[in-house]
Amino acid sequence: MFAVVVTFEIEQERMEEFLPAMQANARQSLAQEPGCHQFDVCTDPSRPAEVFLYELYSDAAAFAEHLDSAHFKTFDRVVAPMIRAKTVSTYSKVVQ
Repeated sequence: MFAVVVTFEIEQERMEEFLPAMQANARQSLAQEPGCHQFDVCTDPSRPAEVFLYELYSDAAAFAEHLDSAHFKTFDRVVAPMIRAKTVSTYSKVVQ
């Protein structure tokens, strides 16, 4: 499995626009991408401008397909002006 962790810092006044778009992207990813197994969208009230994602894919190729999907490209274009900073980290899931 291939894990993706994304942290966004959002313009605080744009959070009410960003979260519905992010949730729609997560739903579409899970519904339309066979290689997407988990897509969690998380926030912390003590950090109101931060959004944390945990995504789990079959492999790196499935994540590449996600990045090339029409729904992701639309999401990315719509939210780009709302984002102050973004970090993306990838990991191989260790199965016990």
